[in-house]
Amino acid sequence: MYETLKKHFGYDEFRPLQKEIIERVLAKEDCLVLMPTGGGKSLCFQLPTLLQTGLTIVISPLISLMKDQVDALTTNGINAAYINSSLSHDEINNIVSKVKSGEIKLLYIAPERLSVPHFQELLHTLPIGMFAIDEAHCISEWGHDFRPDYRNLKMLRTNFPSVPIIALTATATHKVRDDIVKQLNLPKPHIFTSSFNRQNLSYEVLPKKDSFKTILSLVELYPEESVIIYCFSRKDTESLAEKLNAHGHNAGTYHAGLTADKRKDNQDRFIRDDIHIMVATIAFGMGIDKPDVRLVIHHSLPKSIEGYYQETGRAGRDGLPARCVLLFSTADKFKQDYFISLISDEEEKKQAEENLDKALHYGYLKSCRRRFLLSYFNEKYTVANCGNCDKCIEFAPLDTPKSTSKKTAVKSVTTNEITGDFDADLFSVLKQIRTNEATRLKVPPYIVFGDKALREMSLHKPTTDEAFLKINGVGDKKLKKFGEIFMSAIREHRN
Repeated sequence: MYETLKKHFGYDEFRPLQKEIIERVLAKEDCLVLMPTGGGKSLCFQLPTLLQTGLTIVISPLISLMKDQVDALTTNGINAAYINSSLSHDEINNIVSKVKSGEIKLLYIAPERLSVPHFQELLHTLPIGMFAIDEAHCISEWGHDFRPDYRNLKMLRTNFPSVPIIALTATATHKVRDDIVKQLNLPKPHIFTSSFNRQNLSYEVLPKKDSFKTILSLVELYPEESVIIYCFSRKDTESLAEKLNAHGHNAGTYHAGLTADKRKDNQDRFIRDDIHIMVATIAFGMGIDKPDVRLVIHHSLPKSIEGYYQETGRAGRDGLPARCVLLFSTADKFKQDYFISLISDEEEKKQAEENLDKALHYGYLKSCRRRFLLSYFNEKYTVANCGNCDKCIEFAPLDTPKSTSKKTAVKSVTTNEITGDFDADLFSVLKQIRTNEATRLKVPPYIVFGDKALREMSLHKPTTDEAFLKINGVGDKKLKKFGEIFMSAIREHRN
């Protein structure tokens, strides 16, 4: 297990609960995994796939998410593919023949594919070892992101009674969790709940007065870093992006009013670091695997705490410090009230009102924001001072530049994995190499290496295979693919 973890994924240790989940999966038992964004959910089905015979079918709601995961697996030397509406008939046939020959170990599909009769017939001819259901909260109408197509998944247990199912999600209340189990017809699943506490994220609420000035001050603290700004309406996203671009920033938009092609193009540009700021409605972000988002701003009051937690969770997936800021105004409540008043189903309307009240309560909080967020997910947080929210510590005023300015040659990093000073000049050189390699391979930069790995390289300056393998996220395949080009840059820099 550990050998496979290092060889393919480049890690020496498992994160909390991963090993226990993988053991249950290898024992062919059903599992429901609740693990926060960045907690390492995917590894819980990817690694056991490599240790057992048979094909793993992964059900995933978004084309971009499938592509991301398949790119990452392929870069790690694992045979994976996806079938979705972006492929031609010939491309699908080619993948199907590879699946039949056993060449592919993980196949990603969208939930609607399961309702296609000839695809159902195909599944019965394949040696399926496991079904993995990603973003499993989409099956519950009590969740914040219900998708009717996910109801197709009920047929898995009926049609494949002996194939184990692992369902995974980053956000689920007790009600949603119970509903997932019921909808998937899992009689006695092992339920794993990891802590929802994302220690590297800071939470703060600022008054929504002269919001553009506040946003400008915030984004200027993160030059050339990835930022997501969530807005209430399409109109807000467009005008905000326009203003940011006029101030010399690199911003794009994402909302339902854009064509599917334009949305995809903007999302790809953000993922490739061609644009650094994404101004979006909540239509954006589920399944974005981008690990290096350093700032998430909510320009408007969120509809629910569950949604807010999921959206802020897109920050700092790499475990490095990231900031989550809500611009708060009670006027936003009235906008939401209007849309709630249009809901015809009384129970649904009542639920929406309760959700909004909790979001409002979060804005008015006088006590630790982290404790409030965790208690929403039934997690007790007994620490008196979290040390990373605006109720527990004072943040530096926005108009004073932070000490982590790009101009400094040495930066200080403190996270669970890395503690020390890394060479920021070398980091910039390695970042450029990463960009070049990503362009050559037509994958997002973080598929090559995440910021965490580059920071470690800039700190430890490895120049031998043995030393390079000690870097977080470097396995045999990545050493072979990228080791020489990165190590020669490190040697040159040392000289």
